[in-house]
Amino acid sequence: MLLAITIAILAGIVAGTITGMTPGIHINLVALILLSLVQATNLNPLYAIMFILVMATTHTFIDFIPSVFLGAPDPSTVLSVLPGHKLLFEGKGFEAIMISVYGSIIGLLAIIFLTPFIIKAIPPLYNIIERFIPYILVLAVILIISKERSKTIAILIFLMSGCLGLGVLNINLSQPLFPLLSGLFGTSGLLLSLKDNVKLPKQKFTYPKINNYQYKVLGSGFIASLLTGFLPGLGAAQAAIIGSSVLKKTKPTDFIFLTGTINTMVMIIGLIAFITINKTRNGAIVVISKLIPSLNIDTTLLLIGTVLVAGGISSFLAILLAKHFTKIIQHVNYRLLCISIILFITFLVFILTSWLGLFVLLVSTATGILPPLLGVQRNNLMGCLIIPVTLFFIFSSTV
Repeated sequence: MLLAITIAILAGIVAGTITGMTPGIHINLVALILLSLVQATNLNPLYAIMFILVMATTHTFIDFIPSVFLGAPDPSTVLSVLPGHKLLFEGKGFEAIMISVYGSIIGLLAIIFLTPFIIKAIPPLYNIIERFIPYILVLAVILIISKERSKTIAILIFLMSGCLGLGVLNINLSQPLFPLLSGLFGTSGLLLSLKDNVKLPKQKFTYPKINNYQYKVLGSGFIASLLTGFLPGLGAAQAAIIGSSVLKKTKPTDFIFLTGTINTMVMIIGLIAFITINKTRNGAIVVISKLIPSLNIDTTLLLIGTVLVAGGISSFLAILLAKHFTKIIQHVNYRLLCISIILFITFLVFILTSWLGLFVLLVSTATGILPPLLGVQRNNLMGCLIIPVTLFFIFSSTV
């Protein structure tokens, strides 16, 4: 049994590293392939679940690296792309990765420590909180837009991206978020870098310290993750919006730390939601529910222990990869790198979503260029997810 557990952990770490480093390859796709494999063979479902959880945990530690160095966002880290790039252009790309890793490991430790309390809290809170989610999202939007100087433009950008999101999420596209978010937050920023002929400064290897304010950020991230981790239609990106909206000040480093904590917390809370209220809120947990319909306390403790081991290994792995990326990127022509990444993302979009996906990528890229040109924050583009989710809750509550 120990050998099988070790193999599951190591295989999950390898898979999570690949999905985290490669734009367009998501853990849900790998989990679905594994489900088919288990159904066709005599593979023990418990080891398959371990593999999925380890892969998902590793992914949350690794996926910030391409977001910072390559500008290719994962749905869970999409809002941290701009703060990460800001530090990269200050020569602090490695520091950005370190802050994210700190956030992920502290978030993981905090959520595991609080698991007994969360297990008891989720069932009575579930029916109460669900009906208020649209209002929470609207409040988050109001707080975001209220910080803008050009509020009218911010509202227009928010509504424009919301209409785009509604359209993309309601067409027959296998992975709609990939071309949508890659255009809004990835290729659009890369094109602007080409226009401005950006050159990367020499990168520094600095190890930041966690300050007292970031521990307050951790509390905000926990509350936001608790809201989104067990409710349908909400993910880490929406949790980051909710969490940052209640903070008085959010420096780039604080926001990256917040995203790191939430990215990991949401995944664990999703597992707890399946255990306590039998609700599945992301693709990986859906696959787990099909492998084993219910989990007892002993199995749950074993899985949580496995996740903790995976988090420890993944943190060191993320730092190692960040060091190599930092050294390499200092000797790379950044303009050529931007062009290569744009072509690579375009190629992946075509392979995964065909011509329709390319059209979505083109439209979302054009939309993503507008906020910097018009002088508003790019987080207003998150209307592409907030508006569809809010409408989903409004209309589902009236049915």
